[in-house]
Amino acid sequence: MTRYRKPGLAAVLAALITNAAVAADVSPLLIGEPRPAEAEGGWTFSVAPYFWIAGLSGDTAQFGMPTVHIDSSFSDILGNLDFAFMAAGEARYDRFSVIGDVIYTKLSADAETPLGILASDVDVTSESFSGLLGLGYAVLDGPDGHLDVVGGIKLWSVKTTISLSGGLLGRREASDRATWVDGVVGLRGKYSFTPEIYLTGWGLVGGGGADIDWDVALGIGYDFNDRVSSIAGYRALGVDYSDDGFLFDTVQQGPILGLAIKF
Repeated sequence: MTRYRKPGLAAVLAALITNAAVAADVSPLLIGEPRPAEAEGGWTFSVAPYFWIAGLSGDTAQFGMPTVHIDSSFSDILGNLDFAFMAAGEARYDRFSVIGDVIYTKLSADAETPLGILASDVDVTSESFSGLLGLGYAVLDGPDGHLDVVGGIKLWSVKTTISLSGGLLGRREASDRATWVDGVVGLRGKYSFTPEIYLTGWGLVGGGGADIDWDVALGIGYDFNDRVSSIAGYRALGVDYSDDGFLFDTVQQGPILGLAIKF
């Protein structure tokens, strides 16, 4: 495969490898607390699409290339974004809860090659997925709030594809990917200042496939009514994974906005 000058493939890889989405983890911040099961006669449910205005920093290495340092703002990432989906959900009965969070992003960009002899164009596509399924139990539960102990399994998948066109190596494609699973544990909580305004947050940490996997957040929520609420806060998430030359050691952080629907 041809060598690339800077800024070139290495810079494009740095710009594209995100999220985590890079994410995610559990997102109880984005889920307004369901109404008590006793009041509904059974399980209650919440779903919450959200938007994370996050930048990315850290180190990554793929395709046997040297480690590349990443320091991308949200505007840098947005310029290469093809598609993104982020959503959280919760099912709750009394003190017990089942929680989930999914983040998927796809980014693409063009890289440069020297002289265009071996290849005239290089397209780089990066896809990342993070999904968590967890269980929670409220160790403290009162009229003004709750504190849950949480444990779960998180699946990560990061894939980068390089496509060459033109030149001697035209119509060639190569991919490098990693998929791993981490276990995470932590706390999440909510405290209501008024019937409409509440403070919520969480802290999770774990590992398994990764050396460490962590996620913390704090936010303010507002209940418009019994079914719809909004959240504004700040979230930081980090993961350190390495295996056979594939390195993904990143931190993603920034403001997060969400809308929760309860039923």
